[in-house]
Amino acid sequence: MASIICGSLAFDTIMRFEGKFSDQILPDQIHNLNVSFLVPSLRRDFGGCAGNIAYALQQLGGEPLPMATLGTDGADYLQHLKDHGIATDYVRVVEGSYTAQAMIMTDQANNQITAFHPGAMMQAHQTRIAARSDVKLGIVSPDGRDAMLQHAEQFAAAGIPFLFDPGQGLPMFDGAALRHFVSLASWVTVNDYEGKMLSERTGLGFAELSRQVQGLVVTLGGEGSEVWIEGERQLVAPVQAAELVDPTGCGDAYRGALLYGLERGWPLARCAELGNRIGALKIAHRGPQNYRVDRAAWGL
Repeated sequence: MASIICGSLAFDTIMRFEGKFSDQILPDQIHNLNVSFLVPSLRRDFGGCAGNIAYALQQLGGEPLPMATLGTDGADYLQHLKDHGIATDYVRVVEGSYTAQAMIMTDQANNQITAFHPGAMMQAHQTRIAARSDVKLGIVSPDGRDAMLQHAEQFAAAGIPFLFDPGQGLPMFDGAALRHFVSLASWVTVNDYEGKMLSERTGLGFAELSRQVQGLVVTLGGEGSEVWIEGERQLVAPVQAAELVDPTGCGDAYRGALLYGLERGWPLARCAELGNRIGALKIAHRGPQNYRVDRAAWGL
């Protein structure tokens, strides 16, 4: 059975500045800022939440159906998906737009300056969800605001259980909108920071949030994750990464594991265990879609 993955497809351009931003930016001249940074290290990765989640689910042996948009510069990304056996039924090219792009510059102190261009992502709401006999689950991950709202409602109308994963899109919504998402969703997943923001905006603690859905999952980075069901909390132990190379896309890999386990009817805690495991694998590789899962070794 397949899972529809609503979210972004994006190019991540990563640059490394071999100094410190603080040495180049004069605080008393911030009103007259004009600086240039030499970045001898640059790479471009396939990214975006829908792409990263779909990649993880495919690596685990699932059947992802990303629902997302690309711009007219997205031919390489489209081919990348096909090369990895990821269906592109719901990937649409928006003429006259660029693919969403994040341009990230990191200095020696691991400070970052990021510019994000949403591009074609802002048209994601034009693709609609309908019931399909081969679709078992879905996820609403960060995307254009209209797309997140409409896709959540379309999942519910089609009778397709889905994960609500607001991620970095959470600040776009007020408490009423977030409570509406929760009322439609079957599960909610957030990191600890997003979880605090979700609680503040909805006025609902984790225990109460978990009573409104089948389960709430809160990831804690290197501390593992929490699974909340009917107000009860269970801590799922972390998995030690072989090395710490690049955290980009770890949360998305984790969500791919949640979908894989839920597709198979696993208890939520077992899904979280797999999420911790694939997150540890991802963090040992540079870029969000460059790791490989040995399914046989993992017993999948």
